[in-house]
Amino acid sequence: MVERETMEFDVVVVGAGPAGLSCAIRLAQQAQEKDQELMICVVEKGSEVGAHILSGAVFETKALDELLPDWEKMGAPITTKVIQDDIYLFKDEQKALSIPHIAVPKTFKNHGNYIVSMGNVCRWLAEQAENLGVEVFPGFSAHSIICEDNQIKGIITGDMGVDNNGQPKDSYMPGMELRAKYTVFAEGCRGHLGKQLIKQFKLDENTSPQHYGLGFKEIWQVPPEQHKEGTVVHGTGWPLTSDTHGGSFMYHAENNQVVVGLIVDLNYSNPYLSPFDEFQRMKHHPVFKNTLQGAERVSYGARAIAKGGFHSLPKMHFPGGLLIGCDAGTLNFAKIKGNHTAMKSGMIAADSIIEALASESPASDLSTFTEKFKSSWLYDELYQSRNFGPVMHKFGKIIGGAYNTLDQNLFSGALPFTFKDNLADHDTLKSARDSVKIDYPKPDGTLSFDKLSSVFLSNTNHEESQPCHLQLHDPVIPIKVNLAQFDEPAQRYCPAGVYEITENDSNEPQFVINAQNCVHCKTCDIKDPSQNITWVTPEGAGGPNYPNM
Repeated sequence: MVERETMEFDVVVVGAGPAGLSCAIRLAQQAQEKDQELMICVVEKGSEVGAHILSGAVFETKALDELLPDWEKMGAPITTKVIQDDIYLFKDEQKALSIPHIAVPKTFKNHGNYIVSMGNVCRWLAEQAENLGVEVFPGFSAHSIICEDNQIKGIITGDMGVDNNGQPKDSYMPGMELRAKYTVFAEGCRGHLGKQLIKQFKLDENTSPQHYGLGFKEIWQVPPEQHKEGTVVHGTGWPLTSDTHGGSFMYHAENNQVVVGLIVDLNYSNPYLSPFDEFQRMKHHPVFKNTLQGAERVSYGARAIAKGGFHSLPKMHFPGGLLIGCDAGTLNFAKIKGNHTAMKSGMIAADSIIEALASESPASDLSTFTEKFKSSWLYDELYQSRNFGPVMHKFGKIIGGAYNTLDQNLFSGALPFTFKDNLADHDTLKSARDSVKIDYPKPDGTLSFDKLSSVFLSNTNHEESQPCHLQLHDPVIPIKVNLAQFDEPAQRYCPAGVYEITENDSNEPQFVINAQNCVHCKTCDIKDPSQNITWVTPEGAGGPNYPNM
């Protein structure tokens, strides 16, 4: 039995993203108002706050206005206002149709919003939290849950200094028990502890499966004459086929920087599709090329996005804790925004906890969270966009887009219809023999690049001698099942070249996992058709180190 140091808190928050930090700040604010001593701890698996944050991002300040009304005077890194919205229907590799605003859902309109680096916003939020007395611990992964008498009592951080075989090295340091009256899980999309909690407490009973997209983002330093600060570009159509959903974006940020990206919904059916290569060839379209030519790519990253919306929301409370933000799936895909909704969910969590702690006999299961959630603008916003994704999946881009424009613009999401998508993303692949192979052009090294050079720009690093954090339930399945039926799609859906099919000395195929390359996007955990891969936290501080994504 490993002896572990134990630390006691009132609240432990797992994840220093927008949801977790907003929860911690709100808790500390209310404790100060009530002259109440409250011990709050935030653990973050990244090497620093913001290191694992990847978001577009066009930021709506609605939740921040409530949380820190003086954010502008306080020096928040939120300065680039959106001044122009361009929306395109991409027809092919050369043509694009500019869509008038009247023909698109009003949720796509961004005037009044800001182009930001959410990594930098989270760094700033962490400073505000610490100023209020919150303890923030970066570089510590939440490895497992402390559950006693069917109640969550905290988390255990990951052991440090363990070799490939799970044996202690000279540098071994056991993880700590962080115990709390309430534990808030804000790990982001497909959090590995959140996934366990949903299963353990059956939080997703009577809901649709969660649905996901894989989002890519690059930052480019562009010539001043090609930069239009405050301009937001969104697109749909090419390079994605009619039965593959998603969309492209390009945001002109400050300092002559442009962020460009593509979201590919993970319910695609062709196992030969490579989301990474779709993104690379997308940049050759004149709409993007005219901005990026002669520019320098300075950063790359990829991250899964929870986009199931209202119908996929699990119950967010359970004995001893709460599940918030993208860990629960609060993103509003009709707006392509999840930061303000994540922040609001964190604030509601804080209000529920403060109320419970003020009680003479605090309830272990914070069911009041649901009441507060249902009476908030967050619930209304997610309800109004409840059909957005399912309609696109059911009727396609044209008819689905027309319905969503009508529903959002004229009825504010109040049309009396309910559409659901109950087919999980990992169940959508066709067999390889029934699918068409896709020949992707070789990267030119100017606009398009390979996976390994891209991963290099993400500053990804893991301690090499440690247990693999990409766990196979059955090591036989990748070759015997996935290769045979789907030509092992992991070698294509992974955006970091983690998975390969090679030949052993007997010329037999073997499945290779290059865990060192992992950018923690969680796509493998989501899209593997056999659900054979489980992503768990590696040693603390491992993974990408995004400077300002």
